[in-house]
Amino acid sequence: MSPVSGCDGRPPYNAGMASQPDICIRGAGIVGRTLALLLARERLRVALVDQPPKATAPDVRAYSLNIAAQRLLQELRCWPEGTAVTPVHQMQVFGDHGGALTFGAQDLGAGELNWMVDVPVLEARLAAAVQFQPLIEVVSAPVAAPLTVVCEGRTSQTRAELGVAFDITAYPQHAVATRLSCEQPHGGVARQWFGWGQAPGLSEPQAEILALLPLGGEGGHDVALVWSVHPGRASQLLAMPGDEFADTLSQASHFTLGRMTLSAERAVWPLQLARAERWIGQMPGQPKQAFALAGDAAHALHPLAGQGLNVGLADVAELVRVIQAKEFWRPLHDQKLLRRYERARQADVQAMGWVTDNLQRLFAQPGPVWQNLRNWGMRGFDRSGPLKHWMTRQAMGATDTPPAA
Repeated sequence: MSPVSGCDGRPPYNAGMASQPDICIRGAGIVGRTLALLLARERLRVALVDQPPKATAPDVRAYSLNIAAQRLLQELRCWPEGTAVTPVHQMQVFGDHGGALTFGAQDLGAGELNWMVDVPVLEARLAAAVQFQPLIEVVSAPVAAPLTVVCEGRTSQTRAELGVAFDITAYPQHAVATRLSCEQPHGGVARQWFGWGQAPGLSEPQAEILALLPLGGEGGHDVALVWSVHPGRASQLLAMPGDEFADTLSQASHFTLGRMTLSAERAVWPLQLARAERWIGQMPGQPKQAFALAGDAAHALHPLAGQGLNVGLADVAELVRVIQAKEFWRPLHDQKLLRRYERARQADVQAMGWVTDNLQRLFAQPGPVWQNLRNWGMRGFDRSGPLKHWMTRQAMGATDTPPAA
């Protein structure tokens, strides 16, 4: 395949070419590679900065992707196949005193609510697609460009160097993640329990959120665990022998999937709500160069709603849409142009952050009054009809207007 010209008629940025790229993307994770492929499809020349990750431990992550993310990745022919993708037909949420919610795709006439996707497989497909795209040059260090997009994750060094503050609210929880094989098949159901656990050295129980997410395709017996617990409890769970950990988890999930056995190492990380104070700006000392933040470099959410990567890919889709719709005379570093992206995404991310933050805080409140209130609310919401259907569609990534009050 021969390279095509860029959107301004210049030859494409390619291996061995000294011309400046249109856009430099710092960070070659899922968000960065997806953005690079979409921009190259717009005939823009992209320099993608790919630096080897510091961590060498096996990756146990699995992402929940909604229909908008699926369509985006299918357009790029990067959607995984086979057992690397597990359709989620139903989600069950259990409170701490009898409250429960069930979201079913069949209630809306849909086949799936979302899909659980194996992270390493998706990353490999995106990496392969990048190698076959002549308008993308993979580089080991940043290069100058009219627009730099920072996709380095929540600990972004570039964001810090640019002097962009990252407003962090730390939750009193760490996420413990791993994978397990279960005695019973998962049935394409994602399950989540809000409850309480005893952390070492504390007299009062602490709020916990346990999520078991289906893996291994239809009829599979594998699940991904994300267990949000007090930091002391997280250390305790990590120190347990594998069999004891699996037994503890089986009990905490009420043996819904029978006995469990560990099939991967355990990982842990602190949870936080975070947002960059600004998502765009001018590169220091470079009036014709600008930057924009996307993905976890711009925001971080509590994992209880499973929307982290969906929000990051929505950043990508909006930035590309803004660039597609720009006036022909407006350069990529134009601040008014980039502000369109910032305004659109900040509003959506703030709304999602508000929802996840308040849910986490609601279920962290001790005492029978709060317990009765939240579980009464769960039961009422489960019977709410149009409102529940609308919320389900939002979680699926479908867009429509809320129901009338």
